[in-house]
Amino acid sequence: MHDYALIGMGSVLLDDAEIGEGAIIAAGSVVTARTKVGPYELWGGVPAKFIKMVSPEQGKEINQKIAHNYKMYASWYKEEETHPNPPSREGTADSAEIVQ
Repeated sequence: MHDYALIGMGSVLLDDAEIGEGAIIAAGSVVTARTKVGPYELWGGVPAKFIKMVSPEQGKEINQKIAHNYKMYASWYKEEETHPNPPSREGTADSAEIVQ
């Protein structure tokens, strides 16, 4: 796997699959053995197949969005660790009773 490649959650890369620089593998895809994914290519499916080329600018933008979201979700996890008993949700939409 080369620099800046993105592998979607739940994807499987089999033996000797080569993922090029800036390539994107869609979530849940299966890249079969000895497949060569070129630089800046988007692949997806079971088995994974070439979908389209992605420009370096698009790849950079996607990488930045994913990194931002990762930092956001990581901060939620950190808050959960430091505050094991979350505040009461009483009075919120989550606590509303269904009345018939």
